[in-house]
Amino acid sequence: MIKSELVQRIATRNPHLYQRDVENIVNAILDEITHALTRGDRVELRGFGAFSVKRRDARLGRNPRTGEPVAVDQKSVPFFKTGKEMRERLNDGEF
Repeated sequence: MIKSELVQRIATRNPHLYQRDVENIVNAILDEITHALTRGDRVELRGFGAFSVKRRDARLGRNPRTGEPVAVDQKSVPFFKTGKEMRERLNDGEF
C-alpha cells in the first residue's frame, strides 16, 4: 500500500471527512515521526510498533563492480520494531 491508497481508505471509512483533510492529517503524522527521529527521539505507537534511529559506524566496504575497497561513512538509519499486538494479529491471520 502506498500513501495515496492509505489516504483513500481512511477517507472511504470516514465519509464525514474530506479527502484533502485526511491527506493533511496523514502528512502531519508522518512529518512528526520524521522530525522526532531527526532529533534522535523514539516514537512508540502502542500495539503497532516503535520507530527509532540506529547508527552505523564507518567501515571499509568494497565496490561490487571493481572489487576495490571503498570507505563508507558513518550514517543513521531508521528502524521499526513491530509491537506485540501487531505481531500476534499477523501470526493469527487476523487482518
